[in-house]
Amino acid sequence: MLKLPELPDCFYQNQPTLIFPSSPTPKHSLYLSNLDDQKFLRFSIKYLYLFKKSISLDILKYSLSKVLVHYYPLAGRLRASTEVDQKLEVDCNGEGAVFAEAFMDITAEEFLDLSMKPNKSWRKLLYRVEAQSFLDIPPLVVQVTTLRCGGMIVCTSINHCVCDGIGTSQFLHAWAQITTKRNLDLPILPLHSRHLLKPRNPPEITFTHPEYVRIAPGENGHLDMDINHFLRSQPLVPSSLTFTASHILHLKKQCVPSLKCTTFEILASHTWRSWVRALDLSPSLNVKLLFSVNVRKKLIPEIPQGYYGNGFVLGCAQSCAQDLVTSNMYHGVKLVQQAKSSLTDDYVRSMIDLLEDKSVKTDLSMSLVISQWSKLGLEDLDFGEGKPLHMGPLTSDIYCLFLPVAGDFDAVRVLLSVPESVHEKFEYYMKECLGNAANGDAKGSHVEENGFC
Repeated sequence: MLKLPELPDCFYQNQPTLIFPSSPTPKHSLYLSNLDDQKFLRFSIKYLYLFKKSISLDILKYSLSKVLVHYYPLAGRLRASTEVDQKLEVDCNGEGAVFAEAFMDITAEEFLDLSMKPNKSWRKLLYRVEAQSFLDIPPLVVQVTTLRCGGMIVCTSINHCVCDGIGTSQFLHAWAQITTKRNLDLPILPLHSRHLLKPRNPPEITFTHPEYVRIAPGENGHLDMDINHFLRSQPLVPSSLTFTASHILHLKKQCVPSLKCTTFEILASHTWRSWVRALDLSPSLNVKLLFSVNVRKKLIPEIPQGYYGNGFVLGCAQSCAQDLVTSNMYHGVKLVQQAKSSLTDDYVRSMIDLLEDKSVKTDLSMSLVISQWSKLGLEDLDFGEGKPLHMGPLTSDIYCLFLPVAGDFDAVRVLLSVPESVHEKFEYYMKECLGNAANGDAKGSHVEENGFC
């Protein structure tokens, strides 16, 4: 098993504290939409930020208490609905967010050298709340770790049922603004009501939805061929590859015939194809690519700015493995584009209605899942001492992340854990079609086995 460098232990001088909203907030049960409380999203989004200089912990706690007045569901607690079976809601009770303070004997530069590949030891950087279940963990947990050099690492855990990536970015930037400009009004105020995305009564399921599958009671959800189940049974190794603007342009030129496409479309198609090739799947298998799509502006009427629920759905491209791996980039890109264009208002409303059936689950059995964290402004967070040296997830998983690159808006870092047995093959396929572009851009940059730029 490939051994990754481990971080030293965190030293906690004090017990974590609860940060309460600084003034009274509404006390009520917050309805969660079917997009919010689907089982696929019952986890917390965990971000890690590395800053060169630390900020006073008292200032950060004070500004957090201020921002929680606006984002008060994050100071509440999730619970099972008393009215609808298998549905969640937020008890907006003001019980507070968890805030932990720690010290780690490492410098920012030393951490930066390790930062491309998360490993299990990174979990030390986020306080672990002892809980019986997912519902018992507060929606917001923060740990600020000061470093030997005077820098700091800020880790946040934000419950995905409460908000999506756009919502997390909106909250973090609001916290940073109150930290640095406490007298300035927030540019975007959160809209917490989820009733815009309520299902119709009766439900109207007017489309087939390949993103989902029904699991009958008593079934374990595992098919005879289940890639997801197989991957989780293997020793996994993180792969981290950075694509610059010139790499992405080179990939786009691989589309024959020529096809106008976005960075996400070409990179998602390329990653999906490389993943299927590396796993050496049966040519006849139907494989899927599930990817997050913001639908705030696709609905009629549009979801208002500041909407603080999950405003994304999963797009689904599918192909038999042979067609995907033997065709050039055009085939996969076209499938991604068609999946995106199918997400109309009618389609999304049908999907919301479908999710009223709690036996419906996201179809992960033959799927690669990609979530885009780039282009959300996450890397621009500034608490007063400059933007982060590094921004990324706390851990790496079999779900693929497209991450921002600090200091390079047009670059994208692809992070994905794959079985150790196919790790080298996956990275070879990811770099293979770049030709000279993979070498030319890498001169003078940080290059290891984990990437090429």
